[in-house]
Amino acid sequence: VQLQASGGGLVQAGGSLRLSCAISGRSFSSYGMGWFRQAPGREREFVAAITWSGSTTYYADSVKGRFTISRDNAKNTVLLQMNSLKPEDTGVYYCAARVRYSGRDFNNDAYWGQGTQVTVSS
Repeated sequence: VQLQASGGGLVQAGGSLRLSCAISGRSFSSYGMGWFRQAPGREREFVAAITWSGSTTYYADSVKGRFTISRDNAKNTVLLQMNSLKPEDTGVYYCAARVRYSGRDFNNDAYWGQGTQVTVSS
């Protein structure tokens, strides 16, 4: 299983970006998917997740109401729509996959992709 995140870039505060994570391999619909981010000098933190069924989503309090996670099983892709971006949203964003998982914990038994840089200028 391989994951590839894309869509990062430089944006002004208040702007929007949409991140995409493509996952290779079969049975994408059986994976719970998550987004995490890591700012310089800080630990990686949870951002958002969606269950393998797509029926439930989870968000960090810091992004709730601004970010939306969704999945397109036909395209083996999970998206993160980020609106009203703030400088504190800056970091490298990673996607993760965990088979038949519902929740926020991707520390074990998960696949991780390369990150995509998001920079929000003030």
